[in-house]
Amino acid sequence: MNEKDLAKYIGSKIKEYRKLRGLTQKELAQKIKMGDTTIANYEKGFRSPKKDTMFALANAFDISIDDLFPPINSISQDSTTPQEIPSSVSKLNSELNTENHSKWIDYGNELLEEQNTVQEESAEYSSDKVVSIKKKLFKYHVYEKLSAGTGESYFNDWNYDEVYYDEEIDHDFASWIFGDSMEPRFLNGEVALIKDTGFDYDGAIYAVEWDGQTYIKKVKREKDGLRLISLNSKYKDKFAPYDEDPRIIGKIVGSFQPISI
Repeated sequence: MNEKDLAKYIGSKIKEYRKLRGLTQKELAQKIKMGDTTIANYEKGFRSPKKDTMFALANAFDISIDDLFPPINSISQDSTTPQEIPSSVSKLNSELNTENHSKWIDYGNELLEEQNTVQEESAEYSSDKVVSIKKKLFKYHVYEKLSAGTGESYFNDWNYDEVYYDEEIDHDFASWIFGDSMEPRFLNGEVALIKDTGFDYDGAIYAVEWDGQTYIKKVKREKDGLRLISLNSKYKDKFAPYDEDPRIIGKIVGSFQPISI
């Protein structure tokens, strides 16, 4: 089972146990102190939870962390041929205590990431025929979370997810987009790339902090404050008076849907 298939399997188990416990994505997110869009991305298999999050999910569901992974005897080299599990691997899996088992899995994940990350684009040729192509992928640290809706607190804990994209875009930091107020340009669940530029000009898209919340909005400067404009017509403008100290965090210089590896 490759990493993409594993992410989809774990996502399906998260969804299964969430529904068994009668939880919405938002309620589960509150239990483990993460954004509900993060839960949605897990369930869709866009990305896999980190170790600490896996334990938090298992605790929320009152299950063992092993219940979120495929049974060890179900791992296969392809869809029909079972792969024989070496006895040394089975012994490690069954006999390591919880702490050392986590270290073992972490080390394996590090090796897998090293194997898959940032590969130079290349092509191998055999008899003038391309037999394989590898794309160069770039790593991004994406923080929780900016809002493209009603507003969310700004980077509460500075925990980040590692995601990949096939283009290197200059930016200062990145955040997950939450909400649909900036559709169709910025979609719920995408990564927003932010450049710490200050306020360049009216009408650009910025990350703005105001009244304890942060927003992704088109910003226009007016006499008494900043007008925050949504691209989605179903949302009304917001007005942030200067005496409430609205702050431009940075300009949105790009966005993308992460590539699964």
